[in-house]
Amino acid sequence: MRRVVVTGMGALTPVGLSVDAFWDAMMAGTSGAAPIAAFDAERFDTKFACELKEFDPGDWLDRKTARRLDRFAQLALIAADQAVTDSGLSPETMSEDRKDRVAVIFGSGIGGMQTFHEQAVTFHEAGPRRISPFFIPMLIPDIAAGQISIRYGFRGPNYCVVSACATGNNNLGDALMLIQGGHADVAVTGGTEASVTEMGVGGFNALKALSTRNDDPARASRPFDATRDGFVLGEGAGALVLEELEYARARGARIYAEVAGIGMSADAYHITAPDPDGRGARAAMKAALLHSGIAPEEVDYLNMHGTSTPLGDMAETNAIKAVFGEHAYRMNVSSTKSMTGHLLGAAGAIEAIAAIQALRNDRVPPTINFEHPDEACDLNYTFNAPESRPVNVALSNAFGFGGHNTTVVFRKYGQ
Repeated sequence: MRRVVVTGMGALTPVGLSVDAFWDAMMAGTSGAAPIAAFDAERFDTKFACELKEFDPGDWLDRKTARRLDRFAQLALIAADQAVTDSGLSPETMSEDRKDRVAVIFGSGIGGMQTFHEQAVTFHEAGPRRISPFFIPMLIPDIAAGQISIRYGFRGPNYCVVSACATGNNNLGDALMLIQGGHADVAVTGGTEASVTEMGVGGFNALKALSTRNDDPARASRPFDATRDGFVLGEGAGALVLEELEYARARGARIYAEVAGIGMSADAYHITAPDPDGRGARAAMKAALLHSGIAPEEVDYLNMHGTSTPLGDMAETNAIKAVFGEHAYRMNVSSTKSMTGHLLGAAGAIEAIAAIQALRNDRVPPTINFEHPDEACDLNYTFNAPESRPVNVALSNAFGFGGHNTTVVFRKYGQ
């Protein structure tokens, strides 16, 4: 099986608009939650979110391009540009045959929610003839992958996987398998989401999924704390460049980590609630370890899905105990959603970058905002401060509505 490595990364997050800024903020335990700036949230049960700070698409994209893209696609294009630049790939000098072997597998859990809302209002107020001709191209989740492909002329496999909050991991996993199977040599992959909108916040409020800690937004995302009351909605994008190992070596690429395996499963339980015993999550982690050839006791760090919901955090904890046994208490786990909030379809990609950075720096990002112990959550969650330790193998979990479960395994290159 062909080996696959990470050679480029890009990140737009609520705590930083680059990989380095994102990592520094996590090491400082910074929360990205604040009162919503995108719209007047006074009527909503939840009045805060994890939005991007000081972000202007015009800093990266020309005005015409930005105007014809929903925010989720803007974020995808910018994060991908960061990752491609970081990788040292030069699309402008690549041969046409080489470009035929570059895949773009990039997803969104929801797609152009803001565009849909705006065009629905236009239809209601002015009728169907006033609907924008760009409505459908701006709305569909796969347009991010299409736009990245067009930007660079990459003509390999091109699509998006949509699996709610498992989207980022699923796209990364497909990119991995395409390269392993010989269908591509390089892949630009990741996830993006921009759902901090009236309908996004209103919809998740209707599900009773969001925290309503309006008096203290920065401390609202508190995974594994006994007083957790729901997740904090976030926005952003994460992008990674994956390459077949020998292809990367031949061009002298810097290698961040090896992508060792992917595991996927279904809860087959409920449309939104996780299986309380974590059976689907357990199956995904076991499958990922099997695919990678890595034993459970070799894992040093696991970036948990850890959304700060009462049921989800407990179910994932149960699954980890079932897979790792006593080793579950010896490795570090954490939820970086305590800082970024939940980026939905972008979560897996952003958290993959967090796991890779843990490998590179031998440092585990924290789970912030812990105050009250929960007897059902008793692992080493790296509470409130980062921890230095050798990290040679890291896992990243992402689970989604519909019962979708994914786990990606990363290994320090050279191990």
